[in-house]
Amino acid sequence: MDAQGRGRAENVDPADQWVLNPDTGEYELRLGSSAPQPTVPGPRASRSAGARRGRTQSSGRAAARETSAAEVPPQRRRRGGTAEEPPAGRRGRRPAKKKPKAKKVLMWTGGTMAFVVLAVGVAGYLYLEHLNDNISSVSDDGASTGGFKKDEAINILLIGTDKRTGSGNEGYGDTGSAGHADTTILLHVSKDRSNATALSIPRDLIVDIPDCPTQQEDGSEKVIPGESGVRFNISLGQSGRTPSCTMRTVTELTGIKPDNFMVADFNAVKTLTSAVGGVEVCLAKDIDDPDSHLKLPKGEHTIEGEQALAFVRTRHSVGMGGDLSRIELQQQFLSSLMRKLKSNDTLTSPSKMIKLAEAGTEALTVDSQLDSIGKLKDLGLELGKLNVKNLSFTTVPVKDNPAETVKTTVVLDESKAPDVFDLIRNDVSFTEVKQQKKKEKAEVAARLKGEKAPASEVRVRILNGGAPGGSAQETLSWLQVEEGVEKSENAGNAPAQLDKTTLEYAPDQAAQARRLADILGLSGSAMKPGESVLNAQGLPAMSLTLGKDFKGAGVSLTPPDKAPDDIKKSTADKVECAK
Repeated sequence: MDAQGRGRAENVDPADQWVLNPDTGEYELRLGSSAPQPTVPGPRASRSAGARRGRTQSSGRAAARETSAAEVPPQRRRRGGTAEEPPAGRRGRRPAKKKPKAKKVLMWTGGTMAFVVLAVGVAGYLYLEHLNDNISSVSDDGASTGGFKKDEAINILLIGTDKRTGSGNEGYGDTGSAGHADTTILLHVSKDRSNATALSIPRDLIVDIPDCPTQQEDGSEKVIPGESGVRFNISLGQSGRTPSCTMRTVTELTGIKPDNFMVADFNAVKTLTSAVGGVEVCLAKDIDDPDSHLKLPKGEHTIEGEQALAFVRTRHSVGMGGDLSRIELQQQFLSSLMRKLKSNDTLTSPSKMIKLAEAGTEALTVDSQLDSIGKLKDLGLELGKLNVKNLSFTTVPVKDNPAETVKTTVVLDESKAPDVFDLIRNDVSFTEVKQQKKKEKAEVAARLKGEKAPASEVRVRILNGGAPGGSAQETLSWLQVEEGVEKSENAGNAPAQLDKTTLEYAPDQAAQARRLADILGLSGSAMKPGESVLNAQGLPAMSLTLGKDFKGAGVSLTPPDKAPDDIKKSTADKVECAK
């Protein structure tokens, strides 16, 4: 941005006028000791996604002419619509007092877990109106949960396409590609924000794509027919499929319903890496790949722009030369990008934050639940609580497609993949972190300890709260015939569906609850102290609600408590050299 071009004649970069206020942990515009802070009009009403991109900035320019000529970029505003005054100086303030504020900055700019756009969302505080106009969004078509929630685990689907839009991209990707799901990562962030897992989904994985209700440009809905036994990457772009269809395919594959999605094209890699001043990568050997245009000698390098794009697209020169090897390279790149974004060099640089805001909002497309800087900021605040050492990268376990003579696709490794999906669904970390307070863990574990009543004394009502049809009756028969729990009954469907099976019991039914939990393989967290209900005979009984995690009568419902040792994974805090 040119200061003189905006009315400033002092050859000063406006980004350098933005300084970190230690009292608020936010950036503020400082025009000099005597200059008053400019006033910025309140935010405009949100507009539809279709109107944002390509709309002229006439109203923004008009507002700019009415304010001080020195106002570049406009100062961050509060909802009241007026600019903040700089805080008065405080005498005798010790430097040590600033440390908590530095942590605050790290948190609210640390939403880089969605690989840049989350930090970008918070940087958007600097000039909301302009960045809101940059954001492009498309409908989630009802395929999401309705958006992330602050008090729940978060699942974001990150999609990199091979669409050749933008200057300089003619030599990349498939000619005429509609933009397939070339690189896809399901990012899961734990409920307590202590850890996260980035699960890469191979583009050549054979999957079933479900029918996809899709909103058309005229507002009507069209159902795009599904396909069985096809490559995962055609869940986007092919036959008019949108990111919502990729979202449905991921749910079909993993049993995990994403909260939101973000889509990046080739330009996102180029512009975002340049915005942070380059990303450090390491090679264990020389690489000269004519297909990706990457040529780098062995050792450590700082890459950005075209070179960064070539790096993440390289596959023939690393590992086994396939897409799985490229996934490992991309995971290494993203780990490095995460470390760069969380570094003080980035977080305390107004000019870098401005560049990130511009690059991110221009290059990424989000779903209709994330179509404003304010929403991205809220997501960034949640994800900024995570330490990168507890971000694990792993890949869906696969094996060569046995139906092919020439191996070009892969299929699920059924011996390992379900365990990985279960870990994520059950919010289990792939790293060694403390996910709950010791006191809470002790209370949960204590529910399983103590006297257990005989099975013949257990009185329970069984409800279906998300399990396959007929599960309540199946469980009833198994309990009565195989386990001797004769005082049980089928109570039909539960009022609401649950992700996890629960057993609710009154204090005087604790011994019964422990016996039933032992029979079912329930964990302490599935046992919910509460109140008893009356069964068909008018007697007090416990309530067993079968959730979506129910896998059949007699199958243990205790979720895994750690990742299997044979699952290959890495963490974002470690530097690894590509081989």
